[in-house]
Amino acid sequence: MSIYDITVSDNKGNPVPMSAFKGRALLIVNTATACGFTPQYAGLQELYGKYGDKGLEILDFPCNQFANQAPGSAEEIHTFCTGRFGVTFPQFAKIDVNGKNEAPLYTFLKSRQGGVLGSKIKWNFTKFLVDRDGRVVGRYAPTVTPEKIEADIAGLL
Repeated sequence: MSIYDITVSDNKGNPVPMSAFKGRALLIVNTATACGFTPQYAGLQELYGKYGDKGLEILDFPCNQFANQAPGSAEEIHTFCTGRFGVTFPQFAKIDVNGKNEAPLYTFLKSRQGGVLGSKIKWNFTKFLVDRDGRVVGRYAPTVTPEKIEADIAGLL
C-alpha cells in the first residue's frame, strides 16, 4: 500500500485522492483552532508561501480529539484560518487521528513513522513530512515549529 492509494475528504466533504499530490513533497498536520499551538498556522503559511511553487503541499486536517480544541464546523475553521492567519494551503474535513474511527491516512502515516514518538498521536500539530515519491521521511512533535523543519523541507525540493 502507498499513500497514493488513500482517499481523504476536503473541507466540503468531497473525496480527494492522495494521488492528486503525486510528485509533491507533503507536510501533513493535524490541527486545531483553539490550541496553544494554533499560532503555528502562521509558520505553516509562511512555509507554503515560500515553497508552495517549488513543490511543497501542506495538508491541514483539523482534529477535535484533543480537549475539543477544533470545535467548529469546517466552514468556521476555514474562516478562522483564512481570516486570522491568511491560510491558503488545502484544508480537509475534520478527522480522528487515533482510535476506532482513525482516518486511514493517519493509520498509514503512523505505521511508517512511529519511531521515538510511538505510534499514537499525542496532540494537535503533529507533523509528518512525505517526500515527492510518497515516502514518509519525518515525524515532528507539536512543539517543533514549522520554522524548525524548514531545512528538512527545503532538502526535499
